[in-house]
Amino acid sequence: MDDKTLIARRVARELKPGQLVNLGIGLPTLVARYLPEGVEVFFHSENGLIGMSPLPDEALASGDLSDAGGSPVGAIPGSAALDSALSFGLIRGGHLDVTVLGGLQVDENGQLANWMVPGQRIPGMGGAMDLVTGARRVIVSMTHTAKGKAKIVPRCNLPLTSLRRVDLIVTELAVIEPTPEGLVLREIASGTTVEAVRAATAARLHVKGEVAFI
Repeated sequence: MDDKTLIARRVARELKPGQLVNLGIGLPTLVARYLPEGVEVFFHSENGLIGMSPLPDEALASGDLSDAGGSPVGAIPGSAALDSALSFGLIRGGHLDVTVLGGLQVDENGQLANWMVPGQRIPGMGGAMDLVTGARRVIVSMTHTAKGKAKIVPRCNLPLTSLRRVDLIVTELAVIEPTPEGLVLREIASGTTVEAVRAATAARLHVKGEVAFI
């Protein structure tokens, strides 16, 4: 199983029946493929779709139905298309149960940086700031390192997305819970060790009790 699939599968286990769940651009969109049997949720995309689903067949791709990153998606029966004002009203009004977002960095305070790298051109900030601030629960799904550098750091040196502490970090190596006391290591991937996870993490990790396997 590749790293992205492992992360998406583990995040999908966090979702509960009936929740309204936003999926961010990139890796988070894979979560829709791996819902546990019997769990039905309503996937939201901030560009204006509730009831998003994986595209059942590439031949069915339509330019009129896409996720926030512009990739073609499907829609479940009874789905709803919204304008951006209503879609962001749901986000800012606190009506999203969960948002799953990618990350560039998360620090010991649980603060996320995921919307820009200084010096690189970007089309805009997107909905990340609204999502991190407005969703009831924020899950960060990302690889543990990038080009050999840790992404879980003492302090973010990239621009913060929000001052809010995220609720969970899921990588291919570990599941980490940000708390007021710091980052707590909850689970590790099969085949790795607590020591190996700590070696790949620049931030301090606290271990409380037994660490489970993902």
